Amino acid sequence: MNDHEVAVAAVDLGASSGRVFLFTLSDGRIVFEPVARFSNGGVFEGERFVWDIRRLYDEIVVGLAKATKRARETKSELRSVGVDSWAVDYGILNKDGELVANPTHHRDVRTNGSFKVATDREAPWDLYQRNGIAMLPFNTLFQLIADGEDLLDAKVDKILLVPDLIDYFLSAKMAWEITNASTTQMLTLRRDWDTDLLATFDIPTSLVGPLRQPGSVLGTVNDSAALEQGVSSELEVIVVASHDTASAVLAVPASDEHFAYISSGTWSLVGVELDEPLVSEDAFSSGYTNELGAFGKTRFLRNVMGFWLLQEVIREYGLEGNDLNAAALTESALDLPVLRYLVDAQSEELLAPGDMRGRLAKQSGQLGFEVPVTPAQFTRCILDSLALAYRTAIHGIAATTGKRVDVLHIVGGGAMNEALCQLTANACEIPVVAGPVEGAAIGNALIQFQALGVVASDIWTMRKLVADSFATKRYEPVPQQADQWVQAEALLREHQI
Repeated sequence: MNDHEVAVAAVDLGASSGRVFLFTLSDGRIVFEPVARFSNGGVFEGERFVWDIRRLYDEIVVGLAKATKRARETKSELRSVGVDSWAVDYGILNKDGELVANPTHHRDVRTNGSFKVATDREAPWDLYQRNGIAMLPFNTLFQLIADGEDLLDAKVDKILLVPDLIDYFLSAKMAWEITNASTTQMLTLRRDWDTDLLATFDIPTSLVGPLRQPGSVLGTVNDSAALEQGVSSELEVIVVASHDTASAVLAVPASDEHFAYISSGTWSLVGVELDEPLVSEDAFSSGYTNELGAFGKTRFLRNVMGFWLLQEVIREYGLEGNDLNAAALTESALDLPVLRYLVDAQSEELLAPGDMRGRLAKQSGQLGFEVPVTPAQFTRCILDSLALAYRTAIHGIAATTGKRVDVLHIVGGGAMNEALCQLTANACEIPVVAGPVEGAAIGNALIQFQALGVVASDIWTMRKLVADSFATKRYEPVPQQADQWVQAEALLREHQI
């Protein structure tokens, strides 16, 4: 069978939705189609905010069955499946290999106390020097400390991060993929497990196992439920760059190294690509993190609130009987003056669900800006605040790393929001290239194609393939608006909470 007839299935799990795609290579270009989409989001089980992982897995299996059927219809050979998702959250398995409970959501409040316990015992700067990971209260390390005694139960055997858990459900093989593991705050700068750190916090090292590189083949699908649905037992389960941002950054269609990126969705991950981690006091104090990317690259980035803010506002209005959508809200927001309502889109005060409008209104007023009241005003506040946070992150990264940034690539769902893309170009004062939208799924597929031997194992060859395969849109900054953003940034810093 010719290379262009090889197909792979990419499972891309986001914090608000999940997707299954069928990818093929045809005439030197990547071709894909979505075969399944399903909703996602945290749910409450008692007082704990969790992921309904079994429902997600059932949806994935249905999607893979559809991908299998579609591959037959197009006369392509479906060879493998890969899974990417958000970071830090994990499932706990007992000694029989069974999931103990649904994975707890990183927005659950249980880490509020454990973060303080950890940083009282180990100084934040000392922790940062060990792993280069920003001190975020939802990091896996702090979640495990919060789970505490539960992990010492004699029946508890392993933890698996979400994409590793889905791979395990499919193949019955456990793996700890390294790009996602790098977000846990539990790896050394040499990129192995920090067993001394785990011992410091009484976390059994037996909970984790050997780290795997993207492109590793775990085995074939052997889950009976998947096989009964029509998924082939010959379908290989390939470990991809399973942190969705690692996959998305691989799919940035850059032509040289002088780029920054925003992986834009529920979260916004704003960063540059480095050859080695950068662990400095400036990087630490500015909140930058060093996560591992494909091909050993370091994703030097900052987490910024993304469309989570707007999703929560829309959800709250929906509970009151108001059916709103992001596209209509964005259009109405553009009729309002820029930079009138602002919040700090990097504030941990906006992390948890509930009363988002109240928190946005309160913070905008406290920071010296007008208080949003209407849906359009809240949307304007969110769009401007995100663009301003991107400006702060990009300029800070350039100053901290000394890296020249000529262009900013936005991949992920945020690439479709033309208003935010233009605002970001204006705020950051550099051109923005938007697309591809499904960056994480594309990067996922690229690793599979590489593992199958149909794409060269070279990051720039892969990026050129992406650039040749997908249309993008370029946004030039409006120079006349630069002063407004400079003044807004200064005012935000002056009134910082």
